[in-house]
Amino acid sequence: MATEKCLFSETQKFNQWWLWVVLIGFCAYFLLGAYKQLFQGIAFGDNPMSNQGLMITSVLFTGIVLLFINLKLETHIKSKGIYVRFFPFHFQFKFYSFDTLEKSYVRKYSPLWEYGGWGLRYGMFGKGKAFNVSGNQGLQLEFKDGSKLLIGTQKPTEIANVLTLLGKS
Repeated sequence: MATEKCLFSETQKFNQWWLWVVLIGFCAYFLLGAYKQLFQGIAFGDNPMSNQGLMITSVLFTGIVLLFINLKLETHIKSKGIYVRFFPFHFQFKFYSFDTLEKSYVRKYSPLWEYGGWGLRYGMFGKGKAFNVSGNQGLQLEFKDGSKLLIGTQKPTEIANVLTLLGKS
């Protein structure tokens, strides 16, 4: 990112308690089953999975938990534009220059109805892309080429104030 002054900065992670209960619950369930079956010789369940299948499933769920631990959406607004990174999908920040934007504004949206949920999403019916981790507030970017990007935020008022300060709202 350029060395210009950052006017807005936000880092978001998946912090929904119910998500972690589900992820860690499934992971623990299969890890316990793998331990019992592989190290104690006790079949896991009435119709046990093969040892190889149990190991693959345990590693898969552990990988998913590790992915969610590392997921973070970072947004920075500077005088020349907006920088966004959804790690680990984006290793470098994506830069969206204000010169390429037709409009930028904060709006309320429906993650499920408009984009099918949270994460890296592609909306239907011309909604464009979305990067979001929770909530229903976002920075809507509408580009001169007609494309759209919604960036979720937990700080809608702060973003709106920065856009007003820059004359971009």
